[in-house]
Amino acid sequence: MFNWFSKNKAKPEEVTPEAVQTQQALEKTRTGFLSKLSRLFTGKRQIDAAFLDELEEVLLTSDVGVETTVQIIENLEKRVSKEAYVSQDELHELLADEIAKLMPDISSPVAQDLSLNGASTPYVVLVVGVNGVGKTTTIGKLAHHYAQLGKKVVLGAGDTFRAAAVEQLTIWQNRAGVSIVSHGMNTDPASVAFDAVKKAVEENADVVIIDTAGRLHNKVGLMNELSKIRRVVEKFKPDAPHEVLLVIDATTGQNAFEQAKQFTAATQVNTLAVTKLDGTAKGGVVIGVSHAYNLPVKYIGLGEKAEDLKLFNKYDFIKSIFVS
Repeated sequence: MFNWFSKNKAKPEEVTPEAVQTQQALEKTRTGFLSKLSRLFTGKRQIDAAFLDELEEVLLTSDVGVETTVQIIENLEKRVSKEAYVSQDELHELLADEIAKLMPDISSPVAQDLSLNGASTPYVVLVVGVNGVGKTTTIGKLAHHYAQLGKKVVLGAGDTFRAAAVEQLTIWQNRAGVSIVSHGMNTDPASVAFDAVKKAVEENADVVIIDTAGRLHNKVGLMNELSKIRRVVEKFKPDAPHEVLLVIDATTGQNAFEQAKQFTAATQVNTLAVTKLDGTAKGGVVIGVSHAYNLPVKYIGLGEKAEDLKLFNKYDFIKSIFVS
């Protein structure tokens, strides 16, 4: 049996503050998941059909999701002899390996990190998600991170149906010291996106981050609005938006799957940000949504401060769940 954790273990001097913070933030998820696995092993001496049925229940109640759970179980069945005894540590190894394989990595043309090395500029990010998931706050934190790296940032206040969204984004704009395009309440979101990208092109900005409305009550309206925004953005940047970032709230558990379903149907989502991972036991939703909709996780939110929005590392995340 190979040692997954040793294979993916950083040297002591390479352990980053981000990895430590991820482990601390996932304490509730880790405690709940490992305690369920420990109970599962009580009195067991082999991995048989009954054991796999119980493991399936553990994964489902950990918010991993049906599709991903079924895939994990099927993969484990292929790898584990039903006659041989597998220890709890060995099962952790196998689960970690299967989860890592199921979570996609970021691919071109999306920028791998905040440096924007090799990315087309202005780099246009369209941010989508339902109201209340931390979408506007995530945009503000991203603006802060980019500004700290010396990038010239333009924000587009495209959630024009919610007064608080425009006000909130303006507050973040002032904190980060970046530019903003805002037409106020009840105006055309596409016109905001158009002017934001136009401003970025004319002023040689590095990044444009566009907020959007988070209404799901009218799927047709949502799709039409997002499609219109994409069309106007393409007028100034034919290859844009480069990144369509879906923001989901980890505390909502299974509701996050429905949100991902709606938004991936409405627009070409290609990255994922998961907020409020600190203090929730539902961190398994990160695995399920990423796999089910083939969405690489790019950011995770581990707290309220701007610095608490972190670039995602799936190996740190998986180790944080399994290693006490």
